[in-house]
Amino acid sequence: MREANVERKTKETSVKVSVKLDGIGSYNVNTGIGFLDHMIEQLSRHSLIDIELIAKGDLHIDQHHTNEDVGIVLGDAISKSLGKKEGITRYGTSYVPFDETLTRVSLDFSGRPMLIWNVNFPTSKVGEMDTELFKEWFQAFSQSAGLTLHIENLYGKNSHHIAESCFKALAKSIRQAIEIDNKLMGQIPSTKGTLGG
Repeated sequence: MREANVERKTKETSVKVSVKLDGIGSYNVNTGIGFLDHMIEQLSRHSLIDIELIAKGDLHIDQHHTNEDVGIVLGDAISKSLGKKEGITRYGTSYVPFDETLTRVSLDFSGRPMLIWNVNFPTSKVGEMDTELFKEWFQAFSQSAGLTLHIENLYGKNSHHIAESCFKALAKSIRQAIEIDNKLMGQIPSTKGTLGG
């Protein structure tokens, strides 16, 4: 079974997550940040990864620590669920439209984390969430998951649509990348014989 449970506790946050990669996209998410909950629910539904995630953080200060630590813990759980990544497709690319918006995500479960972020928001907030926090979330997630992750909003005018298209495109790309390729016969998809480093 490709699944994992991860917990992270600091003086700033407490985050618990469980994931099942071969799920049906069911979720139970409570971070204390409404819009972030909505985005992780989208990630679960469109990747078909079952996600249970509970976070408690110092929201009386701001949303930064909780947002970042949620990205760290969720990325770590997905990485642990993949194990040695034997037999996975490894790469994924998706274009996701949302009304006037179009976003492209391309990724590689390379074990060499890097985020390329070409996304701009026309407003400083979506709901109560600062739009500058989205880059922080994707940065934390890509580092922890060991992902080479390229995200580009090709066009769009609505900040809600732009953010949601980023998460949905991430979800669809992850779904492609973690699929088992029967032709690989359980091999690691690299000429090195290992992914990472």
